Amino acid sequence: MSAAFSFPLKQILDYLPPALRSLLEMLSPEQAEELEEIRIKAEAPLLLRFHREEAFLGREGLLPQRDARLYRVSRDELHRTVMLLSDSSFYALEEELRRGYITLPGGHRAGLTGRAVLEKGAIRTLKEISSVNIRVARPVKGAARELLPRLLDAEGRPFQTLIVSPPRAGKTTILRDLSRMFSDGEEVEPLRVGLVDERSELAAMRDGVAQLPVGLRTDVLDGCPKAEGLMLLLRSMSPQLLLCDEIGREEDVQALQEAANAGVKLIASAHGRDEQELLCRPVFARLLAQHCFERIVILSRRLGPGTIERVIEG
Repeated sequence: MSAAFSFPLKQILDYLPPALRSLLEMLSPEQAEELEEIRIKAEAPLLLRFHREEAFLGREGLLPQRDARLYRVSRDELHRTVMLLSDSSFYALEEELRRGYITLPGGHRAGLTGRAVLEKGAIRTLKEISSVNIRVARPVKGAARELLPRLLDAEGRPFQTLIVSPPRAGKTTILRDLSRMFSDGEEVEPLRVGLVDERSELAAMRDGVAQLPVGLRTDVLDGCPKAEGLMLLLRSMSPQLLLCDEIGREEDVQALQEAANAGVKLIASAHGRDEQELLCRPVFARLLAQHCFERIVILSRRLGPGTIERVIEG
């Protein structure tokens, strides 16, 4: 493997069986740096997602979908991948399997699908795993630097802010970097930050340690529903700023309003292409009508993830 090979990908290779590892080692350093997802499915070609495209992988490198030389993942290789991801302790990861993903060192994440085992109508765990999607974590320090000044009032305090973007357009990366900058006091006065990380994407906690940089003054509540988490942090950790990703439920709205009434600033994100799409959803239509947010940031992938399309004031 080239010495210039992407370090995030090096961390992931240890969790792959030898045949899949050797295929990925064929990528150039430039390709490895662009890699976002590795999709592994039994008896199907190995699919890679890059910043701007998808491609299948064969022993000769990246290939088109219908090429006969595509490498097809065997059932045994998929099983071995799952065993490596779970450190051969599949049943010890029941809670993570219930949520459908495993957090790896470095903040990388393996999403899983398979046969759901139900208990009282809720998913208890997964078995007979059918596919794995490994998402490559690349925290971008400074990703929010351009946006930060537009989220501050005249006294340098953060506005109540909603960050809106479609999937894979950078909202989680921006939110994570805002947490780090406010928490560490980078270009702003440092604040005590409370972070509700319901899906373990912002901090990627593992054994109680954040795998991704969210700041020295940030308290992370991992794997907790946002509404409950916001209230817990508000009661117990005296935050000055609360952050959470992907709001959208009725109970989220109530928690946001309660936090605002307590004088705590909040920055949250939501799925959507623009403010007009949000207005079509009753929960957000009510939030916007009540002026719960002082800034709405619209992101896209037009010039790459995290492209700031506009910042709406008021």
